[in-house]
Amino acid sequence: MPTFLTGDISLHYEIDGTGPPLLLIAGMVSDSASWLPLMPLLTDHFTVIRPDNRTTGRTTPWDAATSMAHYADDCAALLDHLSVSRAHVLGHSMGGLIALQLATTHPSCIQSITIAASAPIRMERNTALFGALADIRQSNAAPDTWLRAFFPWLFAPVVFEDPAAIDAACEAALNYPYAQTQQAMQHQLDALRDYDPTAVDIHHPLQALLAENDLLIPMALAQPALTRLPALTTHIVPNAGHSIHWDAPEHVANHVLTFTNDHPI
Repeated sequence: MPTFLTGDISLHYEIDGTGPPLLLIAGMVSDSASWLPLMPLLTDHFTVIRPDNRTTGRTTPWDAATSMAHYADDCAALLDHLSVSRAHVLGHSMGGLIALQLATTHPSCIQSITIAASAPIRMERNTALFGALADIRQSNAAPDTWLRAFFPWLFAPVVFEDPAAIDAACEAALNYPYAQTQQAMQHQLDALRDYDPTAVDIHHPLQALLAENDLLIPMALAQPALTRLPALTTHIVPNAGHSIHWDAPEHVANHVLTFTNDHPI
């Protein structure tokens, strides 16, 4: 359970596998554990580095300053701490925005970028959704209420054909010992509210993996935003919702392997 001090935080991270470095950047409300479905598919090919973004997991304090710049600086500091001069990067959702910020402000540490269920857009509807979910958590509703309201935005429709799967997902989330608190969730939301999608300057090999059934980042909105980015390859992952690496881990892993092989360190 390694941690290191950088700026105003103690950053927790996990590191597994062997091969060229691959930095995984989690999305909103998520931490390093969110990548578990991909790990068996990646660790034979990469040294996989998974930080807990500030406000999440075991990174402390929960109320440290948040912005895309802060998150990107943390990632750059982690790579430097590990003596990684260049890494492939995979970012999910807000983690994709952090990856783009990292490439903009710390370009020398990146070899290639994959953003999954992500695009350089800021949707007021999504910030309103997360704000409402945070309010539900703060209310007297049952602890799983906000999760059951959130999961339809995350998972492909087929998941809901098995109610036991949703019950199990709720139980796992509620029992996770490092789950983000309601206060930390509100604090992280500030970074999303302040995100500027025009502040992107990318000169790296870049691919986007869009989920066919993504409600949070719909393809109809993501694709026009992605066309503004240079050197971009886009793939549509079928039968997947916003939780693309949970709904279709093999597809995601295969695209990452192919892309990184085409752009080796």
